[in-house]
Amino acid sequence: MSLPLPEWLTALLGSPWPWPLLQAGALLLAWALDRRFGEPPDRWHPVAWLGRLLGPVGRFWRDRAPAAAFAGGALSWLLIAAALAGAAWALQRWIVTLPGPLALGLLALALKPLFACRMLCDEVAAVEAALAQSLEAGRARLAWLVSRDVTRLDAGEVRESAIETLAENLNDSVVAPLAWFALAGLPGAVLYRFANTADAMWGYRGAWEWAGKWAARADDLLSWPTARLTAALLLRPAWRPRQWSRLAREAACTPSPNGGWPMGAMALRLDVRLRKPGVYALHAAGRSPEAADLVQALRLARSAARIWTGVLAGGLVAGALMMLTRLAGGPA
Repeated sequence: MSLPLPEWLTALLGSPWPWPLLQAGALLLAWALDRRFGEPPDRWHPVAWLGRLLGPVGRFWRDRAPAAAFAGGALSWLLIAAALAGAAWALQRWIVTLPGPLALGLLALALKPLFACRMLCDEVAAVEAALAQSLEAGRARLAWLVSRDVTRLDAGEVRESAIETLAENLNDSVVAPLAWFALAGLPGAVLYRFANTADAMWGYRGAWEWAGKWAARADDLLSWPTARLTAALLLRPAWRPRQWSRLAREAACTPSPNGGWPMGAMALRLDVRLRKPGVYALHAAGRSPEAADLVQALRLARSAARIWTGVLAGGLVAGALMMLTRLAGGPA
């Protein structure tokens, strides 16, 4: 004979949960799924599907005259963004009507493909593992992560590029999508992931200058606050006003309005230089990174990601408690 469940537990299991509580639970569950399983295969990955859509659309507008390329790229971006955000809103609206545990699982599964902490750290760690075999192996592994020419890089320069990739993508792949999920739910995270993917595929100089200009500027705008948050997470506990001013000067050396912030923070925290030959040198007076520096960079990135996830989840739980308290104190 089974014992009856307490009334409060029956209600919790069988009814929808307050939205901030559902967000917090989904955020933590998605984080656990990422740590345990990493990324789903490409054939099941929504971002991979998005890439297959953006490729031919971007190439179609890339070959047009500047005015037509800009207008077509901007209009395509807006239409795809609206469709994706609308679909995410509809999915979220349905999920929140379900009993709490079921809604929690579905929301976490929908969120998981929109950020990638484990894959980022694993790929950067693989560069150091390859360098331990040979310089050529390290260069080849780095080529998976960056678009620059790696054939003439020495071991220190390979590590510089790997650390830069780790720092910049800590914002793009972890801090920003989770922040937009906390702020705007599933539509916010979907919109950010779309904007970042479109920028990665279209936002280049040269042939892509006009077709990708809107995508590049949209990503700059959406990433602006979180790039600075990522820098603060990496600088801690060394964050001080003077250190922040120094970081601002370093970040200004890069052509990107955002990428220099997390990269500069990592360079200052590790006391190493990070360069893109012919473009910028962050903390130029620093030493060339060694194997231990790349390992430490990974520790800092993982720690920053954990702290940020905890801060967001804690804030959402606090919001849920405030909501429940307000409801409990309302009229009968």
